[in-house]
Amino acid sequence: MYNRPETERDQQVKLQIVLSSGKGSRQVSRKVTGRPNQSTRKENMSIVIGKSDTPNEIAVSGTAFPEAPPGATNIGVKGDGGVGIFIPVPGVPIKGIAIGVFGTSAGAGVGVQGVNSDNKAMGFLGGIDPRFNQLAGVYGESGQQGIIGHATNDTGTGVFGDSTGGGFGVRGETSTGTAVQGQSFNNGFGVVGKSIGGQGVQGSSSNFNGVEGHGGKNGVLGESSSSSDSGVVGINNGGGFGVAGTSSTGVGIFGFGSKLAGRFDGDVEVSGDIRLTGGQDCAEDFDISGGAEIEPGTVMVLGNDGALQMCRQAYDKRVAGVISGAADFKPGIILGRQESQNSRRMPIALLGKVYCKADATSSPIAAGDLLTTSPTSGHAMRAADPTKAFGAVIGKALRPLDGGCGLIPILIALQ
Repeated sequence: MYNRPETERDQQVKLQIVLSSGKGSRQVSRKVTGRPNQSTRKENMSIVIGKSDTPNEIAVSGTAFPEAPPGATNIGVKGDGGVGIFIPVPGVPIKGIAIGVFGTSAGAGVGVQGVNSDNKAMGFLGGIDPRFNQLAGVYGESGQQGIIGHATNDTGTGVFGDSTGGGFGVRGETSTGTAVQGQSFNNGFGVVGKSIGGQGVQGSSSNFNGVEGHGGKNGVLGESSSSSDSGVVGINNGGGFGVAGTSSTGVGIFGFGSKLAGRFDGDVEVSGDIRLTGGQDCAEDFDISGGAEIEPGTVMVLGNDGALQMCRQAYDKRVAGVISGAADFKPGIILGRQESQNSRRMPIALLGKVYCKADATSSPIAAGDLLTTSPTSGHAMRAADPTKAFGAVIGKALRPLDGGCGLIPILIALQ
């Protein structure tokens, strides 16, 4: 398009052109100087126009020599905005737009096409792609990168895809390779998906994995800042597993949390062993009566209201057990863990090993001795009288206590 002030100098355009007609063709190499008549100038005017009416003929051709001297660039055809090469579309005004190179085509042609014969690279703007026979705004093919987009600042986008009709902004398709790949050589992200109201990244497959991740650290990482949602969610509507974890040498599924490492809402089935490496006893939460401070290792008995209290008499048949968690023995399983409206709750060891407060003042305690409640509050003692011990035994001592009060490990065995 020619739309410049009358005071601007003549524009020199140097082209090697081929003029063709329906009756034949002839090549003419000439220097063209174009300047429309100022008094008769129209808005859409061309300095150089090439037209071809015969198949396989070229209206305008530009050739650049393959070897350029140092510091120089050989250009076959160059178009600059406002003075470039264009073919106007009938009925479509382009006033006010500076176009370097503008090409149009109808049918199976392309608007603008570029080919590098040495590198076997080809691309075009506006046409039908030769692979899938689909309409393409931009198409590129090469032995290496078909299309490359490069952004030069932190807020730019190398390649941008947009869809306003429910389609795909960016789509990759392959039979055996990788359809879309993102790669980062530093601390950035290979692929990032963001969405305001939908899915940031979605993958689907009819017969294989919808999304697959491989990494030197985490293959797939999910993060959420919501208090009611999950970082990673797995859903299966076909009867299979929602989330599955496997490892050939390590742990299939690992969970860590400041509150809970895992939570199951429903039945749990285990085909192998359950190994509790962080606890020594099985305990159950009970309501504790009174306001006195109760320490782990304290011997507890049942009260008339069902809550537990410290023992205060010898051979008490109301004995319930020992508060779990003293020293380095922690409960492996805690049953009945729930909030209480009227009192505090603490775990009572029902079976297994637990540290227990013991009083050996009246009778030394040896390993293997049966223990019962004592007059010393919250302490056990050796059950020296078998006739009184029935129904009041707490368990067996695992270590001796020669005298005084102390904390010894015992094996819970209520009887």
